[in-house]
Amino acid sequence: MEIPYTVQARPDTGVYNAKVGMWLFLASEVMLFGGLFSSYILLRVSALEGTWPTGLLSVPLGTINTIILALSAITTLLAWVACKARMFDRFKLFQGLTILLAIIFLGIKSYEYRDKFTHYELVLKSGEIADGHLVRREANGDVVLHGHTVKEHAELMNGRKHVEHRELTIPKDQIVRMQNYGPWHNTFLATYFTMSGLHALHILGGIVVMGYLWGPGSRMWKTDPERFTNRVEVSGLFWHFVDLVWIFLFPTFYLI
Repeated sequence: MEIPYTVQARPDTGVYNAKVGMWLFLASEVMLFGGLFSSYILLRVSALEGTWPTGLLSVPLGTINTIILALSAITTLLAWVACKARMFDRFKLFQGLTILLAIIFLGIKSYEYRDKFTHYELVLKSGEIADGHLVRREANGDVVLHGHTVKEHAELMNGRKHVEHRELTIPKDQIVRMQNYGPWHNTFLATYFTMSGLHALHILGGIVVMGYLWGPGSRMWKTDPERFTNRVEVSGLFWHFVDLVWIFLFPTFYLI
């Protein structure tokens, strides 16, 4: 039995079924991310002065990822245009470029995550705080960091302040508490990992769908090119939403 309105527009909505479904799905996504952004705003404005960290994320890396997603928005549009123009080879090229750019985005994001999980804050018995990236752990339990020490925790709130880093060896018996910069470290990082991690899962989902359309799913081109084109368009709508979410995530976490 043929499924109706897979190519032709529905008389009640003016668009085909898959497009209706995608718009409904994106509406739920707006509510999801809207709730998360609202929570972030409320947490930040209610934080006491000097307790909300800034400059913990790399602006250059965030900028590069922004450019990468902007380029992927163009290539996914060109992939759809190529299908409309019945240029299948061009579709394969632009769709492949979109997938490649998405993988590069995730690679950079993985590097950023690794940077945070290897960044440690050590509270010492002297009352000082050692902060930096873990170099190694000695056999006797001593910790070697590439970082610096401060007298008060408030001095770590401004990550944009230039501080000279050096190799520090912290004796094991001087460490009161040692914690990396994971989502458990503070509220800022908890919201960052939650929202950027959810966005990264959407990127991964987009890679899977676009990879299927680029690979085995492209067989539909030979039997029903118009329906295949519609599938490419729907996947492109999802990808543009993913791009739009990052446009909000980037300034929220990296610049403000």
